[in-house]
Amino acid sequence: QAQLVESGGGSVQAGGSLRLSCAASGYTYSSNCMGWFRQAPGKEREGVARIATRSGTTEYADSVKGRFTISQDNAKNTVYLQMNGLKPEDTAMYYCAAGSCALVGAGRANFWGQGTQVTVSS
Repeated sequence: QAQLVESGGGSVQAGGSLRLSCAASGYTYSSNCMGWFRQAPGKEREGVARIATRSGTTEYADSVKGRFTISQDNAKNTVYLQMNGLKPEDTAMYYCAAGSCALVGAGRANFWGQGTQVTVSS
């Protein structure tokens, strides 16, 4: 059974940085996409960034372009989300997800992590 374990969330002031990690196990890491999604209270879940684990191709939501960077360490089956220039509107629960690139690109996934909270204060 695939398992995704996130870490690295926390509370920061606006303009600060955080790095989220997602370690994947029991999953064919190399042949699919990994993504980060977020959901704020009262809002719909939105895709933040995704990476094709074989090619390394990345995609970002417009709201985070230039501030967030998704990367991977294939040897560790781990995906990272470096978040710089954080804004209060980035406050949300962040979820790691894995699946086919078609699924992840459509905002869905085969597997989800438990989520890690990111809170940005002004």
